[in-house]
Amino acid sequence: MARKKIIAGNWKMNMTPSEAVELVNTLKPLVATEDADVVFCVPAIDIIPAMEAAKGSNIHIGAENMYYEESGAYTGEISPKMLTDVGVKYVIIGHSERREYFAETDETVNKKVLKAFEHGITPIVCCGESLTQREQGITIDWIRQQIKIAFLNVTAAQAASSVIAYEPIWAIGTGKVATTEQAQEVCKAIRDCIAEIYDDATAAAIRIQYGGSVSASSASELFSQPDIDGGLVGGAALKPDFGKIVNYK
Repeated sequence: MARKKIIAGNWKMNMTPSEAVELVNTLKPLVATEDADVVFCVPAIDIIPAMEAAKGSNIHIGAENMYYEESGAYTGEISPKMLTDVGVKYVIIGHSERREYFAETDETVNKKVLKAFEHGITPIVCCGESLTQREQGITIDWIRQQIKIAFLNVTAAQAASSVIAYEPIWAIGTGKVATTEQAQEVCKAIRDCIAEIYDDATAAAIRIQYGGSVSASSASELFSQPDIDGGLVGGAALKPDFGKIVNYK
């Protein structure tokens, strides 16, 4: 069975609640499709108003982060129960910006992935290499390590339902896009890694996105690759052009 594409917007730290409503209303008719799952991962304060604005559309509202404890003295954090209570079904975990600026590690990513599954939330698990790592030829080794630790103690059934986003750090917000061949090579290596951890059926089921300066002009070629099942889109997700990325055919 062919994997359904999943195209997610990562809004990052953009859009006030009122701006979020306006953007969802603008994009609703532009992203209407049955050919792909469409997810807007938005700042925590925007989740509820965005959810209201998206009602009746094909848009799923997701979160950009989540803590791995149920509740407690963790000032400033969002728990999985808070997300599920308002109907969130997706959460980005381990984005390179979270790793770089907020000290997230492979181990905390794994804790968050396990907690998301516990609550029926689909994690979009991020991985990616820096420019130095690519230049030193360790891209595949690095990403295999990230994947293997992120999926520690995750069952095959859980893994099959998850999403992995490959984002070369050197291509995020820089306007540089990995070549189609580079993106496909790494996404295939990720799928091969999942096959090693689990089996071929799990690897065939898991959806792998490419992220990193995805645009309306690059989407079609990237998403037509055999191991790329959509994109995690940053800057372009805040513009009407996101509709062209979703309807890339």
